[in-house]
Amino acid sequence: MLAIIAYLLTAIAVGIFSFRAYSLFKKIKSGQPDSSRFNDKKIRFKNMLREVFTHTKMLNFTVTGIAHWFVMIGFFALLGTLITAYGQLLDPAWVLPVIGHFVGYELFAESIAALTGVGIVALIGIRQATRVFKKGRASRFYGSGNWQAYYVEATILVIVFCVIALRGLEGALLGIDNWSWHFAISYPAVLFFSTYSISDIENLIQIIAFIKITTSMIWFIVVGLNLNMGIAWHRFLAFFNIYFKKYPGKQNALGALPPMISHGHEINFEDPKEDDVFGIGTSADISWKGLLDMATCTECGRCQSQCPAWHTEKPLSPKLLIMAMRDHALANIGSEKVSEKIVGNAHENAISLDVLWSCTTCGACVEECPVDIEHVDHIVNMRRFQVLVESEFPTELGNTFRNLEKAGNPWGANRADRDAWIKEVDFPITVIESVIPEDVEYLFWVGCAGAYEERAKKTTKAVAELLYMSGVSFGVLGKKETCTGDPARRSGNEFLYQILSRENIETLQETFGTRGVKKVVVTCPHCFTTIGRDYKQQGFELQMVHHTQLLNQLVKEGRLKPIAPAAAEAKKLTYHDPCYLGRHNQIYEPPRELLESAGVAVSEMPRNQERSFCCGAGGGRMWMEEKIGSRINLNRVDEAIATGAEEVAVGCPFCRVMISDGMVAKESSVEVLDVAQIMLRSVKRSG
Repeated sequence: MLAIIAYLLTAIAVGIFSFRAYSLFKKIKSGQPDSSRFNDKKIRFKNMLREVFTHTKMLNFTVTGIAHWFVMIGFFALLGTLITAYGQLLDPAWVLPVIGHFVGYELFAESIAALTGVGIVALIGIRQATRVFKKGRASRFYGSGNWQAYYVEATILVIVFCVIALRGLEGALLGIDNWSWHFAISYPAVLFFSTYSISDIENLIQIIAFIKITTSMIWFIVVGLNLNMGIAWHRFLAFFNIYFKKYPGKQNALGALPPMISHGHEINFEDPKEDDVFGIGTSADISWKGLLDMATCTECGRCQSQCPAWHTEKPLSPKLLIMAMRDHALANIGSEKVSEKIVGNAHENAISLDVLWSCTTCGACVEECPVDIEHVDHIVNMRRFQVLVESEFPTELGNTFRNLEKAGNPWGANRADRDAWIKEVDFPITVIESVIPEDVEYLFWVGCAGAYEERAKKTTKAVAELLYMSGVSFGVLGKKETCTGDPARRSGNEFLYQILSRENIETLQETFGTRGVKKVVVTCPHCFTTIGRDYKQQGFELQMVHHTQLLNQLVKEGRLKPIAPAAAEAKKLTYHDPCYLGRHNQIYEPPRELLESAGVAVSEMPRNQERSFCCGAGGGRMWMEEKIGSRINLNRVDEAIATGAEEVAVGCPFCRVMISDGMVAKESSVEVLDVAQIMLRSVKRSG
């Protein structure tokens, strides 16, 4: 009877799960085309195996990562024990053909079962400890589907218990009375069940095998009936989501934003088609990869735990945003509601405007996501729709866009003053009028901040002086420079970005002419990313270097000779990793090596390198009022002050503005300097 029930339940479970899996596949497939995910198949496959089986991102949370690895392995590795259970319903002594009594297989199955049990107990403990010690928004599980998590955890516990119990019963049925490798872990269970009669043992084998099968099949039914149960579906979808990630073989999906795609083709902004879709406005506008992203979300909250907006009481949680997009899409795709807008009123739409515009595009969410969800790209695509179609965006941005259009910089400063800083230095600087001279090695891209913002101008002059002192030949474009388009693009105004980027590309093409290697040094990580990576989408490539990289190279070559300060003059310093230099471009060591060479001891903030906390300026937030929650820059400043530092070193002009303003707001005497200024101070000691 038990066998009949189990087999019937299995048929029902397989039918429901298969049908619903196919339904999910069709929903994902119905998304907008994206042909960019099918290149470099070997690299993608190798990277998928590496990320999955070495748990590269999961191990960022070490204990959780190790525990999850064993649970993941157990889910697939214990399939043999499930097959065995089906045979045991008919014959309690049944084992897998060929390998059933092979010591290697039995030891492997027992070891994996035990470690899976330890792993799931650890994960349960972590979840519960988080609930106890981190209340409300402080918990990364805030907003997650807890009943789903508890159900999955309970299912795994039951299955592990069944595996060990069955192994003990199998040993007792065989009459095992001495420890052996065949029952290395389950031997205590063997001894326990050895006191039972043979008939009782056989009955227990069938009962526990039945429990194991029914528990597994009910799990498949529950998962099949809940397509938004990411904590379960990611077991199947994560392989595909990682395989189809934005950059094959790259650690994360940060850097250049995706070009605007409509119906599988990049939009021609000079002559757009009438049916072109600008960004994401409805579920129908999401690409199949975007839908796969959302279906794969495990609701683990790692993204949420690192998000600067969430940490400063703003409504944006990357996790909740992806969950909201998922639920909206799964509910509406294939129905008349597919054209319902995603963004809008907090009470009527899946995502509110406040959520959408709270993002700094810092990339902490993408960096942490263990299944490579591309949160930033989805947010920017929704911003594109709001800006280009709905014309609904923060009022401050309207002024920024006008400044970019008319003056070529977000401040609206006079174009004629872009090279005014040159008059403030006492050494010659080459201004490139047409083609870059042969004897000029680097084009120094100054950037808007470096040309106009008083604090950033100090960085510009420091870098120029260091290059001059080291004998590096460089030139600047002066008034020919204009904004790279970063503020426009990250704010969703792709049309304006296209205008600015094409203007700059034309200028750069004219400047470098037929030169093969085109070297550009920048002080701004946003310029670094936009010129170096976004412009590549338009077929224009340069050899980009951040000023901390170049200066560090010059020190190593002996062309700059920094001198450490005397003990009485030494100041305690901490370094702030800019998001667009660190997470977006993986440049962490050059600034630190440069500071070390200057004889400075860096006292790291708790959140540093890949987990550095944003200054609050990215994603166009530099030009928006921060009206909700506490200020992001003040949160970061508190952390810097807590180190006891007398100085904060930065490698980004936006970071310098935000952290400097934060220090003023806190009435702190801590000075904020660019790494280049600290290096210049050190080099001048030798003079």
